[in-house]
Amino acid sequence: MAATNGAGNKTNPSPSKTPVELDFRSGAKLEDLNKLIQEFSRQDQREYDDHKALEIHTAKDFIFSMLGMVQKLDQKLPMANEYLLLSGGVREGVVDMDLEELGLYVRRTDYDMDFTLLVPALKLHDRNQPVTLDMRHSALCHSWLSLRLFDEATINKWKDCCTVVDHANGGANYFFSPTRVAEWFHQAFTLVLGEVLKKPQRGTPKVERVEKNQTVISVVLAVGSSRVLYDIVPVVSFKGWPAVAQSWLMENHFWDGKITEEEVISGFYLVPAASLNGKKENEWRLSFARSEVQLKKCISTNLMQAYLACKAMITKLLFKSRAVSPYHLRSLMLWACDRLPTVYLAREGCSAGFLLGLLDDLQHCLVNRLCPNYFIPQCNMFEQLSDETALLYARRLAAVRSDPGEHLRTAIEQVRAANRLAEGAPRRGNGPGTPSPYPDGGCGEGRPQEDHLAKKLQQLVTENPGKSISVFINPDDVTRPHFRIDDKFF
Repeated sequence: MAATNGAGNKTNPSPSKTPVELDFRSGAKLEDLNKLIQEFSRQDQREYDDHKALEIHTAKDFIFSMLGMVQKLDQKLPMANEYLLLSGGVREGVVDMDLEELGLYVRRTDYDMDFTLLVPALKLHDRNQPVTLDMRHSALCHSWLSLRLFDEATINKWKDCCTVVDHANGGANYFFSPTRVAEWFHQAFTLVLGEVLKKPQRGTPKVERVEKNQTVISVVLAVGSSRVLYDIVPVVSFKGWPAVAQSWLMENHFWDGKITEEEVISGFYLVPAASLNGKKENEWRLSFARSEVQLKKCISTNLMQAYLACKAMITKLLFKSRAVSPYHLRSLMLWACDRLPTVYLAREGCSAGFLLGLLDDLQHCLVNRLCPNYFIPQCNMFEQLSDETALLYARRLAAVRSDPGEHLRTAIEQVRAANRLAEGAPRRGNGPGTPSPYPDGGCGEGRPQEDHLAKKLQQLVTENPGKSISVFINPDDVTRPHFRIDDKFF
């Protein structure tokens, strides 16, 4: 029956309201946090028009050309090389490299967009090629690389980039040295660049900066209105999967059934980064960047948005010291994907919960000084943290966790300011952004070498009158340029 008021009139029952969901710790409304995350994503997303895409492609073409010329210089780099281009620089935690000193570059002040380029110095993709990973002297996730079982030609080619240790059975054991390889690579790149700059041509990107930051070469190119930062890392590339990470394959993972195991374990790298107490001249770090590119395909949009917003919120508080890096946060995201049901992670409107959960996970890891590597769980990536440092960062994170809305709003305003700065940026470089004039070198395997980007675009324009044509930039696939005509890619 309908209720009556004091005068005997019938009154309709008040409609039930959906309860407001709050964050228990901060009291913030989850709906408000979701809106802030969406706004951050909207401001932070990079949508390139045709002109911007052409500038990015020109910078990439120039870098690839330089690498081709480095290969021709002394024939050390593999003839048919295969680069991995990752969106985001080394400072963004794209690869697992805890380097002590990296040049401090500020987005919008020093560069507009950044990439990491892994360049194999040795490419060990032949199953019959002998490989000796010597982990006896290293911390977990690290290894020495012996060339003792390689052919004489390979040893002679790289002898000056090795440290020599007497072998127990007599003779010399040559260990591939990450520091010496990085030094050779920097010298070769600088020499080639010097030759190119002696005869500048119209359309060649302006080189604003070339610096060696320990084992990473950082190059800032100006093309038109864009400044592009490339962190170039000499690596050793392997096909297959290392034995030390074999047990990880035996576990159940969130990507099971979404991508094949062959895609996930297609290869790994050694990157030039030693452990805290390791011998820098000999020690490399195992990297699974190729696998991480594949796993990223299986992460829900909401979780990825929460991760990017979370990273922006805590960058200045935690990441400048390098003791804690964005890579640690990425690892926690992967662990969360394994721990939580896929149905939950795919739900709409849960970005706020994901962000708060990442903050809680990171704080938990700091308090316990325990952050397991996703691929080699027995490796604790926080082992080097002192109790005092871990507690300091945990307290900083607690301040963020107690008022996530305020820190999200700050991150949004920073992105807006950067966007305003970019919109008013003057044009840079020597020309209007035409492709590099060096078409004969530095391409990934299978990438067409004979076409300049501008010529290809002109051909497409001529053959497709009245249709929308643009350049499609895919940082996970650098084997060829991509063009889109309406909704079709080429």
